[in-house]
Amino acid sequence: MTQTDALAQAKSQLPPSFPIIWRGDVSWERARVGRVFNHRRPSSQPLAVVEATREDHIVEAVRLARTVGARVSVRSGGHSWAAWSVREGAILIDLGKYHEFLLDDNTGVLQASPSMTGRMVNKLLGLRGRMFPGGHCPEVALGGFLLHIRTSVYIYEKKDYEAAFSWVIKLAPTFDEGTEIVAVGRHFPGRQGEHILISFVTFKSSDEEARSALQPAEDSAPPGHVISWFCERTSLAEQYDDQHSANPEGHRYAVDNSYIRNDADVVSLLKESFTSLPTKKSFTLWYAMAPGSRRTIEDGTIEEMALSMQTDHYFAAYVIWEDQAEDPKCQSWLTHIFDKTNRDSEGSYLGDSDFQKRSTAFWGREQGKRLMDIRRKWDPQGVVAGYLNKGDQNGVEGLENVHKL
Repeated sequence: MTQTDALAQAKSQLPPSFPIIWRGDVSWERARVGRVFNHRRPSSQPLAVVEATREDHIVEAVRLARTVGARVSVRSGGHSWAAWSVREGAILIDLGKYHEFLLDDNTGVLQASPSMTGRMVNKLLGLRGRMFPGGHCPEVALGGFLLHIRTSVYIYEKKDYEAAFSWVIKLAPTFDEGTEIVAVGRHFPGRQGEHILISFVTFKSSDEEARSALQPAEDSAPPGHVISWFCERTSLAEQYDDQHSANPEGHRYAVDNSYIRNDADVVSLLKESFTSLPTKKSFTLWYAMAPGSRRTIEDGTIEEMALSMQTDHYFAAYVIWEDQAEDPKCQSWLTHIFDKTNRDSEGSYLGDSDFQKRSTAFWGREQGKRLMDIRRKWDPQGVVAGYLNKGDQNGVEGLENVHKL
């Protein structure tokens, strides 16, 4: 039986209510890329999109793919920068309408479907006095139920880059472990040129604890900051708002990241990326990973898991623009920056990577091998679309997981 015959037979056997949109249907383009956040969208054409609302829709979609000899791809939030869900000839399972939430108040264990956003989850958890520290989300989450989230911010002009960055890199390893520390290079409305924002966000049980945690930064911040505040009240809602503003919808994105070696001259290495942004909406960031990055399985300070690539210094660049004519300029800037930093990199965070553009290490050697072995064991035919590498030729082998100089 040919794929065309198998497809015709499969279509005839699907129930009329099955939520599938086929390539060529009137609503096809909306189904294909309507929920892809990055407006620099791929040309790949799946075979069909299943807009699942129940678990049996997901099961039936996988059966359909096996019947017609197609792969399966999955879209949860549509926020992968490289649009991993949009795969040529695949059955795309879109989970945007599939929402489940179950909290066991006795154990504190939450069961939630993959497409539940931070906004949805924290709104429901907030009613029960709980929170889930998920990744940043473009939707606003319900805040205010945590009374002691506090933030300090110090913003410097480009000329003070070395002083500000050297300060925060030296301060971070000994700072309060309950405080998130980030440096951001960006433009600010009404101000000329790039600025360096150093942010401290702490989660504490009381205002006194928060003030104590943030005080060392206030006492040691270099002079020259043009804007600053100390220990001001914030909330999850405000933090989500900030992320929404920094990652606007309807724009084109090119993104990459690196874990920089602990002994690298980080200040010098990242200077160009922080002070030569190609567009006014672009930004770069350095995130303090220490002391968590020093935890190991051997000393019992971290559990064994696939997420095993870390250093003290996480660096990422987010190039944002609107006009397609600027694609070459923006993409070449990003390539140049990461060609330059590659020599001092140990690998990258998988979630903000594009395997079509650059291959590197994403896990520890043994963890990566184990993950690929598990994948081959449970999906030996490669029904579930693998990592989207150049030409989408990944197959069942997975990623090479090697940092290349």
